[in-house]
Amino acid sequence: MSAPAATVSMGAGRRTAAPGGVPTVGLIILLIAVVVSAVFPWAMQWPEEWTVPLRSWITAALHWLARDLSFGLFTFRDLTRGMAAILTWPLDIAEAVLFEGFKRQGVPPVPWVALSGGAVLLGHYLGGRRLALLAGLAMLYLAIFGLWADAMRTLSLVVVTVPLAAAAGLMLAILAFQSARMDRVLRVLFDLMQAMPHLSYLAPVAVFFGFGPVAAMIASGLFALAPMARCVLLGLRTIPSNIVEAGLMCGCTPRQLLWRTQFPAALPAVLIGLNQVVMQVLAMAVIASLIGATGLGHRLLVSLQQLQLGRAVEFGVAIVLMAIVLDRFTQAWAARATVHQIDTSWLARHRHMAAFLVLLAVAYALTPWFPALNQLPKSATITTAPFWDQGIRWISLNLAGPLSAFRDGATVYGLLPTRNAFLWLPWPLLLALVVVLALRLGGVRLAVLTGSLIVFILAIGLWEPAMMTLYLTTLAVFICLLIGVPLGVLAARRPRAGRAILTLCDTLQTFPSFIYLIPVIMLFRVGDLASLIAIVAYAMVPIIRFTHLGITRISVNVIEAATAAGATPRQLLWKVQLPLSIPEIMLGVNQTILMALAMTAITALIGSRDLGQEILKALPEVDTGRGLLAGLSIAFIGIVADRLISAWIRKRGARYGFAQL
Repeated sequence: MSAPAATVSMGAGRRTAAPGGVPTVGLIILLIAVVVSAVFPWAMQWPEEWTVPLRSWITAALHWLARDLSFGLFTFRDLTRGMAAILTWPLDIAEAVLFEGFKRQGVPPVPWVALSGGAVLLGHYLGGRRLALLAGLAMLYLAIFGLWADAMRTLSLVVVTVPLAAAAGLMLAILAFQSARMDRVLRVLFDLMQAMPHLSYLAPVAVFFGFGPVAAMIASGLFALAPMARCVLLGLRTIPSNIVEAGLMCGCTPRQLLWRTQFPAALPAVLIGLNQVVMQVLAMAVIASLIGATGLGHRLLVSLQQLQLGRAVEFGVAIVLMAIVLDRFTQAWAARATVHQIDTSWLARHRHMAAFLVLLAVAYALTPWFPALNQLPKSATITTAPFWDQGIRWISLNLAGPLSAFRDGATVYGLLPTRNAFLWLPWPLLLALVVVLALRLGGVRLAVLTGSLIVFILAIGLWEPAMMTLYLTTLAVFICLLIGVPLGVLAARRPRAGRAILTLCDTLQTFPSFIYLIPVIMLFRVGDLASLIAIVAYAMVPIIRFTHLGITRISVNVIEAATAAGATPRQLLWKVQLPLSIPEIMLGVNQTILMALAMTAITALIGSRDLGQEILKALPEVDTGRGLLAGLSIAFIGIVADRLISAWIRKRGARYGFAQL
């Protein structure tokens, strides 16, 4: 619902509120909230007797589904376990091909030299020499550092999950494209799925499918489904009308129009969605080690729990290399989607595949005489863990004083007062502030939506963990603004610096969220400061990118007009470029808030006491209601922020004539 219109009295030079009395109503709401907070003790803390026991209801309901629901011939548990057994087959095949082999048939796995050579050839086919070199170095790192088997376990999960998640996302996108009602339902569902943190997917999946690699695969696929569906839907909806009209004029049936005209035209967007699926599955596969996923994520988690930080660095680097290579491969594939080769011989068109088949045959032929070609023996591998451990000890001995002083000062004079202020804030006052702001920006419908989401968090008894989450998120977003906006401005105004900054942003976006925990633990141990720094590092990129986008999108005519009017470079920045970039910057803030909220769930592993900790505590106890409600609370905070910022951008765009993004 659009915000109420406002009229401007040109003679008086002031803005007068439109009919409806929104400012008056908002002022009354705030006054009532202040009075209630000052008079009634329950305003400072939600009474326990007012709490709805939704947590126990959900846990009991899901346990009943998983254990007691029967369809006569079989139970719901039999159904889910049967699905898990079916999904085990492709996962077992992938693991056998990549690192275990088919032991009953006596067939060894694909030798590591053949897989490495295949990655190099694929990189050369997709992106040329640089991508081939990157792929080769990454595979060599995995082999030489003795991480091959763990990396192949993780890759097996990714290889099996990505096609399933991509196919499911594609089908849902087509349903939404063809049905307006389904589109409305799925839009709400996708908003909720993307706003919920990674960890909140784990407990429900564990209840229905148990613990193990298959449960991890299902959780990863569910998490990656929404980005694929959104990208496909965007691609289908942005097809030029003349392409659709040409298909109709050729007599295409609706099915032919979809699969032979619209889908090929939307293929670049589909491949971008596939890139997102690959990255999301890999990120989730690391986190899903909490419910039994094996591979690099599990080894990294164990290393962090045992404070074997040197080994954790090696596992972290391996995960980052895998993420970068997979990201570059899928991006290069998307770029090649519209490349058509001239009709030549099969060998000329598939020389890379032919080279791989020759390499595979030679590797299999030589492995009986040279076993190291199949798998490097432990004596041939190296480790840098002692180096990293020694570096950490050096930091502890030589920088312990400055780091401790910084940690203690930031905690005592910054974090603790801010945290106490958030915990002190009366809930009626915060609720009134949100409702009044929503009323001003988007009208009654937005006020009802945001107010209802806040009341939900109150009613389920998660107000204090929600305030802890809000405290960390608010501080992180503020710091991201202080750092990210200047970096975005620098990237836009200095092309050489911009290339370096944007390359760093590309790299950071490929890092799974677990990776950010390693350096903060090394330097600051555990606690709120370590959590805050990890959140800032993870959520910084959108601010930089959208600030850069906002400034570079400003018309050259506007810049020339300001320069002709005598504006200095500083005036040009502060009075022209930044004001005109506000909508893009606020979109960056929106994305930063969502990423910061997602990261708060991960930082629960290093001691944060917020909604993420509620999710983490629910996993070993399989307390599905607790974990699900905490995840929903994080999602609702993100939805409130998203709706308020989006309404503000629309209102500002309508007032000043900005194009809607």
